[in-house]
Amino acid sequence: MLSFLIVIFGTAGYMILMRWNFIDSLYMTIITVATVGFSEVHPLNTFGKIYTIVLILMGFGIFVYVAGTVVQFMIEGQIRTILGRKRLDRKINRLKNHYIICGYGRIGRVLCKRIRRKLDVVVIENDVSLIPVIEKDNMLYVQGDAGQETVLLKAGIKRAVGLVAVLATDTDNVFLVLTARQLNSQLNIIARTSTRESSKKLLAAGANSVESPYEMGAASMAHRILRPTVTSFLDLALAYRHKQIQMEEVLVSASSDLVNVMLKDSGIRQNYNLIIIAIKKPDGSMLFNPSFETTIDAGDTVIAVGDEENLQKLEKVLNPISYK
Repeated sequence: MLSFLIVIFGTAGYMILMRWNFIDSLYMTIITVATVGFSEVHPLNTFGKIYTIVLILMGFGIFVYVAGTVVQFMIEGQIRTILGRKRLDRKINRLKNHYIICGYGRIGRVLCKRIRRKLDVVVIENDVSLIPVIEKDNMLYVQGDAGQETVLLKAGIKRAVGLVAVLATDTDNVFLVLTARQLNSQLNIIARTSTRESSKKLLAAGANSVESPYEMGAASMAHRILRPTVTSFLDLALAYRHKQIQMEEVLVSASSDLVNVMLKDSGIRQNYNLIIIAIKKPDGSMLFNPSFETTIDAGDTVIAVGDEENLQKLEKVLNPISYK
């Protein structure tokens, strides 16, 4: 727009000062503003030379302004990218006991949305085209090959409590599990597989558990056919969007006031209106529908059903350390 105004101004000036026709004035203005160095259309008098000098300075000024704006835009964009990456790295470096999700495809994205409500999550994704999606979802991420040690270390694998391998192929997942297990022997690793043959390889590589989306999907469909009411209840209890009823597991810490207290004396049913459906003991045994005389011990995992707010209150009582 500014260049267009200068062309109009220059053309009008030559027509008025030098009394040239429109075409000659326009041509002289263009070659002057563009500083191409062609000779004058007609001989210039003193006023014409001064006017031409002014046009040359204006044309050069426009060029410098446009070039400066382009450079500034590029530099500012790079600075924003660098600062944004450093900000992400600082947040990741502060994390402890987080989960690393390797792969942000259909399964990885849904998984992140489900667990980020309760856990800190870092995504590792190699596909650059998915980075805008990750940023839109406001996820912490590292761009790179999840099978590389440097990438896993950047995601904080030494401080992580778990890793989920949901890469595109079983081969990639096996290599990832091997690398992750070497970097952190205590890591809880869950891997996705598409075949039963790969399940054995993933377990041998160091995965704690292996899940097949296809088998899980088929089992879920079978349950919907055979036990539709039970399935509806589980959907309601396990879906975070329904706050009227939730199913939650709470670890009992040694500092809890309810340690060595029987369920009938704990006040869980009376004070929090919650139902205890199972208690997992430290040795891994599970007590389903525990009696009122069951004692709550340190290290137990209490599985309760009820209102989300009351479940949070129960967690504060059973595991006060997590709220300090």
